[in-house]
Amino acid sequence: MRAARPCDLDALETLEQAAFTADRMTRRSLRRLLAAPTATVLVAERDGRLAGAAVVLVRSGSALARLYSIAVDPAARGHGIGRLLLAAAEAAAAARGRDALRLEVRADNAGAVALYRDAGYHPIGRYPAYYADRTDALRFEKALARPVTPLR
Repeated sequence: MRAARPCDLDALETLEQAAFTADRMTRRSLRRLLAAPTATVLVAERDGRLAGAAVVLVRSGSALARLYSIAVDPAARGHGIGRLLLAAAEAAAAARGRDALRLEVRADNAGAVALYRDAGYHPIGRYPAYYADRTDALRFEKALARPVTPLR
């Protein structure tokens, strides 16, 4: 697990193509996120290849962070990479002083919904016809543990 670098752009674009059938991030969006001070892009490597990525967004003045995306290469699924990316995303949001992490997930993505529920996320709403194919999105949120600051 590491922070993504600009040189990961090609691999991130390939991952988007492999992981999602619709609502993919474009190369331009990925490039912008890699450079944005309000975004944290994390990647997981397996066997020397990019196996997954997560994008966390923050806004100034907000106590919330948003998990914008988690993508796992279909060939790497079933090895806990999604769970590791989620934990890293939570740590990144907490390190940036955020109290909670919110996300949207396709209502028909049973695996992802189970992942979020198992990780302690609770439902906070639903967006009807949120995705391009008119599938609903479920909204989830989790309170984050703040990093411990050593006493001086």
